Amino acid sequence: MSAELEEVVSSILKGKIPGMWMSKSYPSLKPLGSYINDFLARLKFLQDWYDNGTPAVFWISGFFFTQAFLTGAQQNFARKYTIPIDLLGFDYDVLEEKEYKQPPEDGVYVTGLFLDGARWNRKTKKLAESFPKILYDTMPVMWLKPCKRTDIPDRLCYVAPVYKTSERRGTLSTTGHSTNFVVAMSIPSDKPEEHWIGRGVALLCQLNS
Repeated sequence: MSAELEEVVSSILKGKIPGMWMSKSYPSLKPLGSYINDFLARLKFLQDWYDNGTPAVFWISGFFFTQAFLTGAQQNFARKYTIPIDLLGFDYDVLEEKEYKQPPEDGVYVTGLFLDGARWNRKTKKLAESFPKILYDTMPVMWLKPCKRTDIPDRLCYVAPVYKTSERRGTLSTTGHSTNFVVAMSIPSDKPEEHWIGRGVALLCQLNS
């Protein structure tokens, strides 16, 4: 048995993700059992997309290369309205908690994000302090609306970084993208950005459990 295979067996017995797997995998801090369940959920998401057509709401956490999906959403908008893609950005809208069966006219609906360091107040539709002993809050469906950067409305919000894992660090890949940081999303707030920066508020694509 090679040293690599020995490490695989040892990791499985300890409930850890083998290093050999992680070298080819998307980032994850989950234990082995949760990682397998997450991996199977990703396969089902893609299989359902193949079998039933484009979903109304995309599970943003289920993509291996999330940045490519976001670029694709902007490309569709750019082609539809013949606008150069390098002029485009996203406006972000947090929607009501309900089932969405039809996609938006422009942009995409996404789900699967978690707030770390704060919570989403369903009544005021703004960021709020976390409840005691609750580390994360599930975000409702969000509407990512492509538009010209010059047309994005100026409003009080917190620009929350989106990470694939709670590790919050990564390395630059050959594509020029971070292996962990995805994008920065504007979340409505009634407090200045410094307030949430001090609390380290961020959006995560997956939790550690």
